[in-house]
Amino acid sequence: MASVLFVVAAYLIGSVSFAVVVSWSFGLPDPRTYGSGNPGATNVLRTGRKVAAVLTLLGDAAKGAMALWLARRLAPDFDVGEISLAAVAFVAFLGHLFPVYFRFKGGKGVSTAAGILLALDLRIAGVVLLVWLLVVLASRFSSLGAIIAALTAPVATIYFLGWGPFAWVVLAMTALLLSRHRANIGRLLNGTESRIRLSRGA
Repeated sequence: MASVLFVVAAYLIGSVSFAVVVSWSFGLPDPRTYGSGNPGATNVLRTGRKVAAVLTLLGDAAKGAMALWLARRLAPDFDVGEISLAAVAFVAFLGHLFPVYFRFKGGKGVSTAAGILLALDLRIAGVVLLVWLLVVLASRFSSLGAIIAALTAPVATIYFLGWGPFAWVVLAMTALLLSRHRANIGRLLNGTESRIRLSRGA
């Protein structure tokens, strides 16, 4: 019973869309109504409000980290095992993709996945973040950085933690992230994907 409660709580935490919440707080349009239509930090950045975009990114990452961290902290008191903790991580990610509060239309999950990896193992999160940063700086494609980092995540997880429930969860998250980036992959292949502009006025 405790495992079920942990999983439900994780899904509800993951379902909070910070892109929508932060945009509402800043008096900005709903991020699902402009640009890519994706409720995420990159789309919020299209409004020109960098603070709102940063808060969106941090919020979405924090909810993933909090869901797993809190579950791990409480697990010994409720006799919750590793499989259930892995399920907590996965449903928190699913909550972002399919949020119950927003008619199951969520974001791509990059920030939330990063937060989950941060709570899972700092070494894994560090490797994935470094790969993302290097790819983005070299290519200036946010989507390419996310895709390569997502592919790196299961490799790093297996290397540091071995095969286990969390390795399977990270593999599943990677598959969903790649699926969510299908359109980006298509644009990258045909050369129409937008680059991140790092100029002062961007």
